[in-house]
Amino acid sequence: MTHSFMAAFADGLSARGVATLRYWFPFIENGSKHPDSPQIAHAAVRAAVAEARRQLPSVPLVAGGKSFGGRMTSQAQAAEALPGVMGQAFAGFPLHPACKPSATRAEHLSEMTIPMLFLQGTRDTVADLGLIETTVPHLGSLASLKIIDGADNSFHGLARSGRTDSEAMMEMRDAFRAWIQIVASA
Repeated sequence: MTHSFMAAFADGLSARGVATLRYWFPFIENGSKHPDSPQIAHAAVRAAVAEARRQLPSVPLVAGGKSFGGRMTSQAQAAEALPGVMGQAFAGFPLHPACKPSATRAEHLSEMTIPMLFLQGTRDTVADLGLIETTVPHLGSLASLKIIDGADNSFHGLARSGRTDSEAMMEMRDAFRAWIQIVASA
């Protein structure tokens, strides 16, 4: 929640008129390196969505997250619709374990009935570019993919590319804001 990426992403969205609610999964709050079970993570997602709705009852909600958080949010949505959520956005969706290409972690996404945005780097070791580029179109018109050139799962670029991390972050925030406008007006 306090990671520099999360803070910068949220601050940039705020500057674009998009409110965010960041939260911790219990394992992070407890200082553990072992992720929560899906049941516990899904409960945390549902609690965060309920809190967002309580704080902003008339604002359209988009749920999602960075890597693990995005995957847990999508699993929770696929299992049972998150109340009031009209779309989901994923920053670095973890399609497979690092350097072990597979699309099995995306199987539940076909159960989604709301728009989805995938923000993915071209050098992401947990989302092979070729696999994500074939997986997202198979999800149909509800799924959109924005490729961030040269970025890894943390959206860092190669220094030799001449592109800064802040440029990648700006591209992500602009794409997210534009997508939200489309989803909210639909």
